[in-house]
Amino acid sequence: MAGWTTRTAPTARADPDERVDLNLLRRTFTLAEQARSIGGAPYGALVADVDGNVVAEQGNTSSLSGGDPTQHAELVATSSAWRTLGYDGMAVATLYASTEPCTMCSGAAYWTGIGRVVYGLSVARLLEFTGDTPDHASFALPSREVLTHGARPVTVVGPLLEDEAAQAHRGYWR
Repeated sequence: MAGWTTRTAPTARADPDERVDLNLLRRTFTLAEQARSIGGAPYGALVADVDGNVVAEQGNTSSLSGGDPTQHAELVATSSAWRTLGYDGMAVATLYASTEPCTMCSGAAYWTGIGRVVYGLSVARLLEFTGDTPDHASFALPSREVLTHGARPVTVVGPLLEDEAAQAHRGYWR
């Protein structure tokens, strides 16, 4: 097809530093606690570039009075990071999330070109806190399931430090 080009994107680091991953993941737990302290739901996310530098971070504000329910921490962080890094930078960047990204946030990560996703609390464990009620509706669909159906690979790592990640959720949902 004339004018159509295939771009080979760089890939995220094959040998990520576990200490960097755990430190950045713990930062998302702090963001989740901060979001909760101001009345938001206990979620936090950040995007780090290939060298582990934080490009964007966000606590969840979508549940605040007047908040936009689509503005989850992961979606806002990936969107902001994409504006800075573009597709090439996102291909080698990592999204860190305190809790496994929902279907919408997994899609946002995919569409912004993220190369890796690292998360703390699994969606299965989250459902133990939220229950299966209309007040706390959620998709019980793991991010891996969403991301494996894309046309390009996205590395998904998690759950990690799940007990630490769970702390922000204790007592919040019921």
